[in-house]
Amino acid sequence: MRAGEPLTAAEEAIKTKGLVLIVNELHDKIDALVAQAYGWPADLSDEDILARLVALNAQRAAEEKRGLVRWLRPDYQRARAGIADAQAAAESGAQIAAPLVLETGKTQKPSFPSSEVERTAAVFAALAMAVTPLDAASIARMYRQGARAEPAVLRVLAALARLGHIHSADGKSFALRRAA
Repeated sequence: MRAGEPLTAAEEAIKTKGLVLIVNELHDKIDALVAQAYGWPADLSDEDILARLVALNAQRAAEEKRGLVRWLRPDYQRARAGIADAQAAAESGAQIAAPLVLETGKTQKPSFPSSEVERTAAVFAALAMAVTPLDAASIARMYRQGARAEPAVLRVLAALARLGHIHSADGKSFALRRAA
């Protein structure tokens, strides 16, 4: 279809069968509702919309640098971020601002996975992130169980070595095989 030119019979049939007009109408309604939500005129050009979105993004980025976060789903996001009073804030229904930087407390280490597949993935991921070879004790210390996880880590390392996915120069520390 060419802009400004009349449609051929085949193009008109495609347009009708594909219900393009309905989809276009729905898109227009969505555009109008989004403009209304932002408090913008409904007849903005694409360039104007883009310019306003870029300006809004810059404004939000500046707010976040100052430590102000505007939560979209406060009851969910504040709880996930570890910020108290999420329930009270959600009940008020007001826009919530919260500090972006959280006070650092002692973070808990994750538990070493219980399934063999997850254990293999965890050990493989640890080796993938490492810049130097790791031994079983180093990998085990990454998890809450610590030394108790070491025998399981050793079993995973042995299996990966047998399969040729990892190598060891000394038989104690392991690294992923890198493709040349």
